[in-house]
Amino acid sequence: MKAGDRRTLRLLVTGGGTGGHTYPALTTVMALRDYAIGRGFDFDVLWVGTESGLEARVAVENGIPFRAIKAGKLRRSPSPRELAANVADMFRIPVGVLQAFGVAARYRPDVVLSTGGYVCVPLGVASRLLGRPLVMHEQITALGLANRILSRFARRIALTHPSSIEHLPAGARERAVVTGNPIRPHLLRGNVDAARRHFGLSADLPLVYVTGGAQGSRQINTMVEAILPTLLTRAQVVHQCGPAWIDRFTQAAAALPAELRDRYRPVAYVGAELPDVFAAADVVVSRSGAGTVAELTAVGKPSVLIPLVPSAADEQRQNARYLAEAGAARALLEDRPTADRLLAELDALLRDPAARAAMAGAAQSLGRVDAADALARVLLAEAEAVKAG
Repeated sequence: MKAGDRRTLRLLVTGGGTGGHTYPALTTVMALRDYAIGRGFDFDVLWVGTESGLEARVAVENGIPFRAIKAGKLRRSPSPRELAANVADMFRIPVGVLQAFGVAARYRPDVVLSTGGYVCVPLGVASRLLGRPLVMHEQITALGLANRILSRFARRIALTHPSSIEHLPAGARERAVVTGNPIRPHLLRGNVDAARRHFGLSADLPLVYVTGGAQGSRQINTMVEAILPTLLTRAQVVHQCGPAWIDRFTQAAAALPAELRDRYRPVAYVGAELPDVFAAADVVVSRSGAGTVAELTAVGKPSVLIPLVPSAADEQRQNARYLAEAGAARALLEDRPTADRLLAELDALLRDPAARAAMAGAAQSLGRVDAADALARVLLAEAEAVKAG
């Protein structure tokens, strides 16, 4: 199909750097593809990001054409190193805008989706210059710096939380719509028995799933290491510790008393089996980034949240507080929570199945399993308006 064909819906997507920006974009692309085909359109997509960002790998793995551009990041830390990096990146910003304009002008999208990260700004500016509708999505409660810039001229502003509306510029609030944060749909199709077979788990003990993200978390790992022998008297544990930590925790597992050894499963990374782990888990210990919170509420899992502090706009602590106040999680909100505090929170939940069930229900009530569909419908409406015009 040639560019501009009225029966081809052309989506330009930008966003990435981290999974929190990348996976909502991927999930939305897949949902929009289904909607577009259902409305009789052919579907064409181009993802624009940075060479080093996670989005480059994810796009290729999912068969999505990808174009890399330069992008500069504005850092808000006053440290000399950050200020020097800002100076260097100032020269990348105009180059990125020119590259983005060239890509968008050649591609001629019907609609542009931005999911956050500094790479979005050049594409957002290019969409404005070319008169293409920009739909931006914000995953966190407060707006990131890139999205604060883009919100001033985005056609629609998709938000995860209703409370985010108050963080928008006054003139942008009427363009906001609350869609939720898209999650990967396969996470909702986990199988408890598959997890038990894969990890050799018992059906007679509650399961605690510990994760600090793909690379692991020093804070969470060291806290779990301190309480592990005691925790294993009450539960079994699947521990995603990260590639840099797997040798240490494999040795820790071997040093456990024989009667506890089979209750602990350290792994570097949980990949395709994640839906099954979620299905089997009775309690999850994790950070409280936007993507994690969206997944925990969608699958309806009780959790003990240990926010990364500091994070942008103290986002993780805000997320953890939000879930805790709704009865959907226990949150360790202090700057330096102790291992004993973590053990106490886990112990209270492991001893009380009714409390876990109530927390699971509260978490599920906050989930938006239809978030990708809601965002795809917003994109489709904007694209169809372009076609009709």
